[in-house]
Amino acid sequence: MTESAPGTAAPSTSSWDPVILWSKPESERTGTPLLVLFHGYMANEEDLMGLTDHLPAEFTVASVRAPLAVGQGFSWFPLSREDDYSVERVVESVGAVSAWLDTVREAHSSVSILGFSQGMGVATSLLRHRPTDFACVVGLSGFAVPSEGHPFFRDDDAAATPVPFFWGRDQEDQVITPEMIEFTHAWLVKHTKLTKILYSNMFHSINHRELAHVREFLSMTVLDRR
Repeated sequence: MTESAPGTAAPSTSSWDPVILWSKPESERTGTPLLVLFHGYMANEEDLMGLTDHLPAEFTVASVRAPLAVGQGFSWFPLSREDDYSVERVVESVGAVSAWLDTVREAHSSVSILGFSQGMGVATSLLRHRPTDFACVVGLSGFAVPSEGHPFFRDDDAAATPVPFFWGRDQEDQVITPEMIEFTHAWLVKHTKLTKILYSNMFHSINHRELAHVREFLSMTVLDRR
């Protein structure tokens, strides 16, 4: 069962009224571990909800729509190759997500986050902003954002209290640049308890083998520690 929260996408995150798809009705969420999903560029909140059937049933899953309308979908922030990209745009978007999370986290036993592609940029940035807020993080075929020294990113605190992090990707993924992969790998090794798995013939997507590993990772890092 899914449920959509009211609201529509806004041209900027300053007036963001999030649209959320929930895997459970509100009456069944209290006390459950929360897993928040962040979709990729030009997708929407429905894109990752199909993962729910492959994840532990104990979780309440919330899939969030990005704030910026782009083509037939939505974006969390401009792409780095676009003229209007800046680290401030990333901070604005991720800060809005963090504020929304503060309104729902108390109802749940823990909060974990999962991002695909650009959504991994959101998930890693949330972890870097609030390093002690998350039970674990899952990043699929994505990247971390260079902070350019912005104080929003508390990387030293993240390194001091490393969080379990699952990173899955295919070396033949042609979407994420080698430079971004190199930066992401270096950041994750230094700042998280990293589990990294490479998949062949997956390219820029998610496959069933990876989902089985994500399910196991969530069970071990969240459910087995309750």
